[in-house]
Amino acid sequence: MILTRTLVLSRAKASDLESVKKLNCWGCNLTDISIFTEMPNVEVLTLSANMISTLEHIASCQNLVELYLRRNNIQSLSELSHLKNLTCLKVLWLAENPCCGTDPVKYRLTVLRTLPGLQKLDNQVVTEEELALALEDREEVINPPGPATASSTNGLTDADSEYDPLSFSIEETNHTLEAVLLLLKDLNVEELKTVQCATENKLRARSRQKEKIPIVQH
Repeated sequence: MILTRTLVLSRAKASDLESVKKLNCWGCNLTDISIFTEMPNVEVLTLSANMISTLEHIASCQNLVELYLRRNNIQSLSELSHLKNLTCLKVLWLAENPCCGTDPVKYRLTVLRTLPGLQKLDNQVVTEEELALALEDREEVINPPGPATASSTNGLTDADSEYDPLSFSIEETNHTLEAVLLLLKDLNVEELKTVQCATENKLRARSRQKEKIPIVQH
């Protein structure tokens, strides 16, 4: 799917592309994001759960601060070279893309070597130690072999953590909720009942988890 001017303005509630500061296109099946070459002032892009395969056009977003790209189709970490001149970029979420490989340490060091200005990568704060280690090892950016692997969060399965608000940053959580609410408008009665059932099951599971947490007496 192509991200069009009309879709951008509708989602951002803006009158022109240059005035767009934040854009949430979570789960829109996007493949073509060339429209970003016309959006130099955007600061936050939420593009998780799409089918984006290249970051070439994001290079034009010179004021970009936060970029959420989880669960896309980025095959090679060499795509990060398109982001090297984005000096304002501080937050990047790239997890669950094919380029992440099977070695999380090598993956993080490769990303930080290419983008040393990052303060948070995949919802984890970048430490001085790992940044120093990344800059110490000057290997070229390569594509780690193998598919991306997602780690569990707080004992939850991968499927649970994908929709667990605690696995998102505050910014992406807000965008995700907004996207879910928008999608609900298009569901029929049976589909809404399915969502209701899944939500109730999730709430019961969370309640049981809380009951298992021991209370420490002081």
